[in-house]
Amino acid sequence: MDIHAAIDEARFLRFHKRLVAACLGGPVLAGYILGIIAIAMSGISADFGASPLETSLIGASALLGIFLGALVFGPVADRIGRQLMYTIDLWVLVAGSLLQFFVQDAVQLIAARFILGIAIGANYPIVNALLAEWLPRRRRGRALGLLQAGWFIGAAFASLVGYSMFEILGAASWRWMLVSSAVLGVIVLTLRLGMPESARWLLHKGRPKEAKSAVRAALADQPGIGLLVIDTTGRQDEAANGQGLRILLQPRYFRRLIFCSGFYALQAGPLFAIYTFGPTILSALGLAQGSHSTLGSAVINLGFLAGCLAALGLVDTWGRRPLIIWGFALMSVPLLVLGIIPWAPAGVIIACFCAYALFSGGPGILEWAYPCELFPTSVRASAVGISTAASRIGAALGTFGLPLALEAWGIGATMLVAALMTVAGLLLSFFLAVETKGAPLMHSSGESTSELRPASGAA
Repeated sequence: MDIHAAIDEARFLRFHKRLVAACLGGPVLAGYILGIIAIAMSGISADFGASPLETSLIGASALLGIFLGALVFGPVADRIGRQLMYTIDLWVLVAGSLLQFFVQDAVQLIAARFILGIAIGANYPIVNALLAEWLPRRRRGRALGLLQAGWFIGAAFASLVGYSMFEILGAASWRWMLVSSAVLGVIVLTLRLGMPESARWLLHKGRPKEAKSAVRAALADQPGIGLLVIDTTGRQDEAANGQGLRILLQPRYFRRLIFCSGFYALQAGPLFAIYTFGPTILSALGLAQGSHSTLGSAVINLGFLAGCLAALGLVDTWGRRPLIIWGFALMSVPLLVLGIIPWAPAGVIIACFCAYALFSGGPGILEWAYPCELFPTSVRASAVGISTAASRIGAALGTFGLPLALEAWGIGATMLVAALMTVAGLLLSFFLAVETKGAPLMHSSGESTSELRPASGAA
């Protein structure tokens, strides 16, 4: 049995469970850090007397950092390895969380949040690549998709902690709200200690003996692991495909990059806007600002998490291609309804947004799976980073543009624009999405010899 086959065909072992938990901690922490700032903002504004521009930058600085971190540190993880960056990144997240407690003005807080954003952005390609390269093929989609659910879990936990502190200690407790992410970061850091380097990456770097040792240690509970043989295919494929990021310019991989970046951005734009401005949107649709819109927003937020959990049960059985196509198709329907009849009864409005949130689960979890499965080891983290950076552009445009669109066009036209973006995601997926369900990672990424021949179809 060679190294690639040993990883692909392994049972889901204790090592895999611990690795998934350690990797899941990253998006949980990201959701927590990005979610807690909304609750802390009233106290921050009161203490610092922040201007509207400073308030906007406090909220947006982490998103800008994510864009930069994902774009820069994906290639770094491809060059120096996943395991080292995997640990350093958490130390930066913990240090950045602590730094927020000591800021003295809005500018310092903006800088601290920007640093946190860079670390969050770096975490996406590092975690995705490391996890994908260790997972058995039959559980890969579900485990990678779980990372998306982790973000919503972190955001929900931030709401619980933040509101509890606000009720008990008042708005002045904002420093304790922000620094609380350091506690979560230390827990995740503890889980990550001792995790091995990716054996596939070691092979790619021409270190087969280290790769063999890593697999034997990680999969020690797997029968027959002692018969493992050294496989240098990864190094040979690097020479066959070219060097570095130039691989992404090859027609096959460039199409895949367009697909992953495009559907990720088209999914994130409307979703982040709806997630961020839920009460505002519901109020514009006729639900009175206050208890009804806040309750409705909370129900919708639970719908996003429920959609992710439902999709996890389908991704490794139904498959990636039908899940993303039907996900985008069904997401567009409630947005079209809201765009055409924005005066619908409250129950219909809430039902439409809940349906949108639920159906978003399929494309949502594939944001984490597809980029890992469609690119070779040499550029896997880079491709994830580029896709993530593209999604931040979509998210930023959605959150920045939604209040302006509501004022200029009204709620009906705004919902129709969101529907058109979702339909664009559907068309992109229909023409470019491929099926990777159950495929060995070497095959789905095009690294195996049989996959290096020119493709006759999409991607």
